[in-house]
Amino acid sequence: MFSWSKRNGKKDPELFQNVSDGLKRLYRNKLFPLEDTYRFHDFHSPALEDADFDNKPMVLLVGQYSTGKTTFIRHLMEQDFPGMRIGPEPTTDSFIAVMHGDQDGVIPGNALVVDPKKPFRKLNAFGNAFLNRFMCAQLKNPVLESISIIDTPGILSGEKQRISRGYDFAAVLEWFAERVDRIILLFDAHKLDISDEFSEVIKALKNHEDKMRVVLNKADQISTQQLMRVYGALMWSLGKIINTPEVVRVYIGSFWAQPLLIPDNRKLFEAEEQDLFRDIQSLPRNAALRKLNDLIKRARLAKVHAYIITSLKKEMPAMFGKDSKKKELITNLGAIYEKVEKEHNISPGDFPNLKKMQDLLASQDFAKFPVMRPKLLEAVEDMLANDIARLMTLVRQEEAAMPDQLVKGGAFDGTMNGPFGLGYGEGAGEGIDELEWVVAKDKPSYDEIFYTLSPINGKVSGATAKKEMLKSKLPNTVLGKIWALADVDKDGFLDDEEFALANHLIKVKLEGYELPAKLPPHLVPPSKREQGQD
Repeated sequence: MFSWSKRNGKKDPELFQNVSDGLKRLYRNKLFPLEDTYRFHDFHSPALEDADFDNKPMVLLVGQYSTGKTTFIRHLMEQDFPGMRIGPEPTTDSFIAVMHGDQDGVIPGNALVVDPKKPFRKLNAFGNAFLNRFMCAQLKNPVLESISIIDTPGILSGEKQRISRGYDFAAVLEWFAERVDRIILLFDAHKLDISDEFSEVIKALKNHEDKMRVVLNKADQISTQQLMRVYGALMWSLGKIINTPEVVRVYIGSFWAQPLLIPDNRKLFEAEEQDLFRDIQSLPRNAALRKLNDLIKRARLAKVHAYIITSLKKEMPAMFGKDSKKKELITNLGAIYEKVEKEHNISPGDFPNLKKMQDLLASQDFAKFPVMRPKLLEAVEDMLANDIARLMTLVRQEEAAMPDQLVKGGAFDGTMNGPFGLGYGEGAGEGIDELEWVVAKDKPSYDEIFYTLSPINGKVSGATAKKEMLKSKLPNTVLGKIWALADVDKDGFLDDEEFALANHLIKVKLEGYELPAKLPPHLVPPSKREQGQD
């Protein structure tokens, strides 16, 4: 059990059993009073509940219809889930939370939002039109023991996007984006057009770029040349919508358990899939840190919101002309932002969207806004300056105590071991299953070079070997590592087998593979194997 204490004047130290407990108490005791006083929940985001801090990491899948979102979930779990429908037309018309449960079944939206153990209670605000299109699919699957997955309706394009859904689709996605650990945007290699609705959705996810990953799916259906063009077009389209200098990480592949139609880029697809799997597998280990990070972001926004509300309150007249003054303040909200920014030394990036804030303020009664309450702001400042730093230490302790918190089961186990693991039998792993030493097939050509170096007592010195190894044009840092691996008996010389091994490792590096940290048993020269075992 981990704990840390906070000493605050006369108060007794608070003991937190774990990170989740600490986050709940900090939110309840320090941040929520500020949010509640300045009506933060009416403007930005509903209040957090215990389930928001206790729930498993969640992955949100977003994309236009028929990009393979539901198939992607099926691929990860290697199992169908209740309510699943797959087809070329817009089949998934509901938000489906795919979660672990002892019994397979579906929980409808209206029942889901009253369950205190599920983190969805605040979705009640989106009304029946949404709740009739929301459900939880529960099933017993090892993947879902570590994460939950949110499947979403396909985003419409063309004429279809003119049909109203009956609820604010972008706002619902934004609600989920605040609470999930990873957002995966799926694109089909055959249809890269970003519809108006999709563009609106991506903009709604603007403050969550750190959680966002992009998957270019069905890439096996086009040639290498077409793939290069499609990838370039995708990056160009995303660059116009996501206005950040950083490039979004794009994973290219075919995420389903069917044969590749065009297998030319098989190695690329395998490497990309493993990278994406590693990213998803790391979510449980990083979940506490993500929740801490989201709480910090929320606290910074709540502080700015409080300053904006009190500034507006201060500008309001006591008696007459309130309506005209309110309109004037909303119109000049940008100037209020600048004033707050300078007065309180706040970064411009911490302010809410100007247009959205103006729209929300239009329906508010400024006269009912509260005045400045320094103690509430001081409590949040103290939380950010002191409590968060101490809680970060607890996060690291928990991570160290549970280093193997990885998503397991389903497709994640498919390539972990055996000959179908990524890179198995390639590079330094070549010859791992062969009885004969893999270097032996090229040894005659290496021997010719070895004997031109005039070995003494069957060995060449480091200085002599260096001249030959430098011809590879590899950096000294790499050649130094190759020397350390090849000099198996550590005598400062290379015999014919060690020299052949050094040249084999040079070849491995020149072919673009990484060198092993330790010489694998199958690469140890035959004459050195007995002493290696000693």
